[in-house]
Amino acid sequence: MSAWQEYKKSLGTQKLWDVVNGKNLIALEEEYKARLNICLNCPELIKFTKQCKKCGCFMSVKTKLKESSCPLGKW
Repeated sequence: MSAWQEYKKSLGTQKLWDVVNGKNLIALEEEYKARLNICLNCPELIKFTKQCKKCGCFMSVKTKLKESSCPLGKW
């Protein structure tokens, strides 16, 4: 698998542009908070930007997307 294919796979099935296009794909507040808490305690998080080293996503946004997933399988 190419690096690009691995990157796309790490993003999960939902993408930020789905929300921009008007799809109602926002996770429940409790789920968002639980996910973000996991990310904030993960060694793969870049603390300054709240960005994941594995997928490159900004976790304050990605954790809100209902169908997104952690590239490490933590949520």
